[in-house]
Amino acid sequence: MTERDDGISRRDILFGRLRKKAAVPPERAATPPGPPAGRVHRPPGAVDEPTFLRDCTRCGDCITACPPNAIVLAPAPYGPAAGTPMIDPMTSPCVMCDDPPCIKACEPGVLSSAEPLKMGTASIRVPNCLAHQGTTCTVCFERCPVPGALELDRGRPVIHDEACTGCGVCQHVCPAPYNAVLILPRERGTAPDPGPPGAPGPSQRDWRRDYFGGRSLAPPEPD
Repeated sequence: MTERDDGISRRDILFGRLRKKAAVPPERAATPPGPPAGRVHRPPGAVDEPTFLRDCTRCGDCITACPPNAIVLAPAPYGPAAGTPMIDPMTSPCVMCDDPPCIKACEPGVLSSAEPLKMGTASIRVPNCLAHQGTTCTVCFERCPVPGALELDRGRPVIHDEACTGCGVCQHVCPAPYNAVLILPRERGTAPDPGPPGAPGPSQRDWRRDYFGGRSLAPPEPD
């Protein structure tokens, strides 16, 4: 079997491995896209997004106060939100502390006890969920820290939007080969980014895909 100069053989093309072997520009590999405007996954008690961006001093006190080290600084691809506190559930979820210390530590008040603790809403991607596909798995139910947010229906997880806080624990502990939980952060007063000219309108855009920046949104390609 011959191989081209770029390292891609005819076998690779026939078996759909072109995307896997094709070179990825270093800047794309190192800097996944940030979410659309208003879709930053903020810690609990966050005020509306415009106020958050205006008043957050980027002091890092909430990060220091967070017991599970769930709060991180938004990286450069997050644009105006870069350097402000956020939560990446796929890396380290919020564990829903009693009397959240991150809120108590925030002197500017962009994390406030007067605001909802709800950070977003999780949903189950049924095709990837082990329990929904006939395998016994209750990990997300067992680890969920929010009473009433997740229940089992005939052994299958069901998320109740009104109770779910979007903490991300279910996503973090999901043992499925292809993560079965998606979480959208709560919108906080910022209209969806319409995207470049000619891009699909807000009703047509896949905000889950945008938020995840390409992570865990397609089954892994065969070796």
